[in-house]
Amino acid sequence: MCTSPSRSRAESALTATTPGLVCAHHHLYSALARGMPAPPRSPQNFRDILDLVWWRLDVALDLDTIYWSAKLGALEALEAGTTAIIDHHESPNAIEGSLDVIAQACREVGVRVDCAYGVTDRHGHEAALRGLAENERFIRSGGRGRVGVHAAFTCTDETLEAAAGLAADLGSGVHIHVAEGVDDVAAGQRLESLATDDWLIVHAVHLDRDLPGTIAHNPRSNMNNGVGYANPTARQNRTVLGSDGIGANMLAEFQFAYFRHREADVEATPDSAWGWLEAGRGLFPEATSDTIEWSYDTMEPWHLAFSTGVRPLNITVDGEQVLSDGVATKVDADEVRAKAAEAATRLHRSIEELGS
Repeated sequence: MCTSPSRSRAESALTATTPGLVCAHHHLYSALARGMPAPPRSPQNFRDILDLVWWRLDVALDLDTIYWSAKLGALEALEAGTTAIIDHHESPNAIEGSLDVIAQACREVGVRVDCAYGVTDRHGHEAALRGLAENERFIRSGGRGRVGVHAAFTCTDETLEAAAGLAADLGSGVHIHVAEGVDDVAAGQRLESLATDDWLIVHAVHLDRDLPGTIAHNPRSNMNNGVGYANPTARQNRTVLGSDGIGANMLAEFQFAYFRHREADVEATPDSAWGWLEAGRGLFPEATSDTIEWSYDTMEPWHLAFSTGVRPLNITVDGEQVLSDGVATKVDADEVRAKAAEAATRLHRSIEELGS
């Protein structure tokens, strides 16, 4: 195991303790995307970003690269104080068993995870059925998860109805991107008769009506993709914070959520974004029993909105210390990063072989 120098007396005195943080929407498979080959042409809009970047990445995934992306993503989450992740996964050429691989990788690091396979008809109806089967298999076998759906605009009505029915049978809820971009503006109308209170509705930037469920707000991703501002305060739904695959540093996501809210409303305070961050524990109550000792002594919104470099020092998950003096205890962080880098090289080569 790696070791780190002992903390100074001054640093050890300036600490505070909180429960674990929750990333309420992640794509752990994106951990190996950094440094991936450039798209065949420059994306001009959100649909291009999906076509030319993310949908090229997901078709290149296999079970090995899924494992190392999840393990690296879980390690980075832990090092940022995130002890629970609600993940949304897609790998059309490696569907069966993919959720087990993700759960195993997170378990080895010591991070809690809730898994979903994002069902879609982009690769044909048979692939959509396989995605539904993977969700069902994983949950019925005891895995913690939700029924995943990519987005309404990539699914037929038949597939959406099947996913909603399966989630109702399993009592799991659905985890779905909704109206992230203008391509999915009809999502509200198509989902209105299907959505229930246990659904996790991701983005809702262009949602034209109220739907039941919890909204996962992903400010950094929305800004990066240029899709607009979701303005969570305009809705009555419970709002939680996700990263949409941009790591799992939820203190950073809280800061972006606050600044984006402030840009839209100069009277906004950090309290709203902090409430969204804390609400994530409502979806993952076990995180409340996790303990994090931080390198900062005032873990409250008005301080943290303007403080950088705050990091966890010690973390306990389910009674086990999984981070000690900033170093993961269950895995060798250097080894994980080295093997993830090797997996990334293989993944990027597969992406290049896809051509244009």
